[in-house]
Formats: sequence, structure tokens, C-alpha cells
Amino acid sequence: MKILEIINVDFSLRHFLVPLMRGIRDRGHEVVGVCAEGPLLASVRAEGFRIESVPMARSYSPLAQWRAYRALLDLLRREKPDIVHGHMPISGFLARVAARAAGVPKIAYTCHGFLFNQPGPWWRRAMAFAMEWTGGRLTDVHMTVSNEEAADARRLHIHKRSIGIGNGRDPSRFHPDADARARIRAELGVPEARVVVIVVSRLVRHKGHPELLAAMREVDAELWVVGNRLASDHGEDLEPCFAASGLGPRLRRLGYREDVPALLAAADIFALPSHFEGLPMSVIEAMLAGLPVVATDVRGPREQVEAGRTGLLVPPRDVAALAAALRRLADTPALRVDMGLAGRARALDRYDEARVVARTLDLLGL
Repeated sequence: MKILEIINVDFSLRHFLVPLMRGIRDRGHEVVGVCAEGPLLASVRAEGFRIESVPMARSYSPLAQWRAYRALLDLLRREKPDIVHGHMPISGFLARVAARAAGVPKIAYTCHGFLFNQPGPWWRRAMAFAMEWTGGRLTDVHMTVSNEEAADARRLHIHKRSIGIGNGRDPSRFHPDADARARIRAELGVPEARVVVIVVSRLVRHKGHPELLAAMREVDAELWVVGNRLASDHGEDLEPCFAASGLGPRLRRLGYREDVPALLAAADIFALPSHFEGLPMSVIEAMLAGLPVVATDVRGPREQVEAGRTGLLVPPRDVAALAAALRRLADTPALRVDMGLAGRARALDRYDEARVVARTLDLLGL
């Protein structure tokens, strides 16, 4: 069979879909990735995958979305796939509408976070709900990365058979690694005894960087910020927040990195104080690396983190609570070790990439 995996931008395809595409190919099927063109597609193409470029736009612009829809419809009519599998709210919606118009036999969708569950004006949340409800009528196989949002989909009649499939990472890549820890700390000039808090995410407001920077002023540790801002990201520029952090040399801006497993192994605490999430891969990676996690009590992280056992949960946007949680872990090495070990065991049980991919492929009927 031929399967088209459709998502918005190169970052998403590179970091979220490649394991699934490998799984489809390993089962003997043809798989084609579809997203907006970008530099991160080079490594995917180097693995032998065919990627088709479509002018996807992460916006509500009617003109931009019409162009993306027309390009998708033309592509689907040429390719004649057996299955279209859409991802992300807008690109996933367009994929399903175009697939129905093109007469694709099976249409699947994975929700990586409902936009109507995110803070924002009522009209935008209402429009997002209408989009998901309409898309659900076109969907044969409906999946979400979090169990809580699968329950939302069933409760709100978006799709009566929505299934939470989780996210996964490869434990052979993400694991405690003493050699990597020593090497990275030596490269950065960080003594072994210094406590390091690490955050890995795009540099956008809703990931909670301003709160994390403020909280770190009260924590005896340094902060490694891994990630960058995508050209398609919206919202305020965070550079003024970093410039005014007051952390001095305790703040290290490491940018986009391909060696995230080694960086996690070199750190001591993982933080992700997001305002909303789907089921963040970065939390899974940190748990597999044996790090205690400090995250916000929102959909996704509260499903991943067992509060008090594998990490700590705090209310979103609460700097004082975030600082207290980070300070507790920074000041208690034994607690970090215990939570890290428990978190790795939980991630191995729930978020092993091979099992998540296999379950997804089974649901797609491959």
C-alpha cells in the first residue's frame, strides 16, 4: 500500500514522523512524507524517503490555507494513496478534507494537541473546535498522543472511537550516559558538582521560558536552553526576556542541537513549564535519560509525570511554585536520583518508541 504522512513543517516531520515512516517502510509499504519545504528535510531524504513539498502555513490566513489545500488535493489526485494520515490541527484538517475530495479509501488523523484546549480568545477556540468536529466526520482512524485528549474527543463527540496512542522515543538513544556527561561538561567548562537545569523546546512564549528564567534567579544552579525559534512560530520575541534574565554566566543558550541525548545525560534536572501541551517528546526523552522532570500541571505532562515520584508538577505561569520545585531538586541530590530512576522505568514501560509505532501501524491496518 501507499501511505502519505502529512504534517505542517520540516521540524515536525523530522522530529515526530520519521520513526513512523521507518515503521511503515519496514512493513513493506510505500510511504511519502508531505510538508512545507525546509532544511531539516535533508537528513530525512538521505534515509531514502521521498518528501513532497506543499506550501503549508501555520496560520489562519484563508488565502494561505486555500493554497495549501489546492496543492494537497492536486498531490493526492496524482499519488492516489491507499491511506492519508494527517497530523497537527490545521495541516491535519486540510489533509482530511483533501483526502475525502480525492476519494482516498482510508483517512487517519493523529492529534498532537487540540487548539481549543489552549488559552486564547473564544472565537479562536470555537473555530478550532469546529475544525476538529468537522474533521472528525471525515476520519476513519482517530488518534491522539494523550489519553486525556482522546477522552475529550469522545466526550465532545469529535470522534466516538478516538484512541490515545502516546508518543515514544528510542531508549537506545536516550539513556543515562556517564561518558557523554563527562564530555559535554568538559566542552562547556561545567564542573561535575554544579547542578544543571535543562529545557529543550522551541523558543516560544507558551513553553514558559519567561517563568523559567525568573524562577532560576532563586535556584543555585545553571540553566541550559536548547532549541530555537522556527520561522513559522508566532507570538512575542523572547530575546528581551533572555537579555533581562539577570542570570549572567548561569544561563547558557545552546541553540538547536542534534546531540540532545548527550546534553540530557549531562544535565541534572529537566524543566518544561509550558502553558499547554500535547504529550511532549522532550519530557519522554528526559525521563529516558534518567532526569527528574519539573513540568506544569496541564494536559500531557500531568499524564507523563507521576507527581512526587518521577518529578514535580506546578501550576502554569506560577514562578514561585516553579522556583520552589527546582530548588527542592537542586538541593537534594538523592531525590534527583530516585525520581530519575523512577521516571526512566515509567518511560520504558509507557513510551518505548517501537511499541508506540507498532500500535499506530496496527491501528492503520498495515
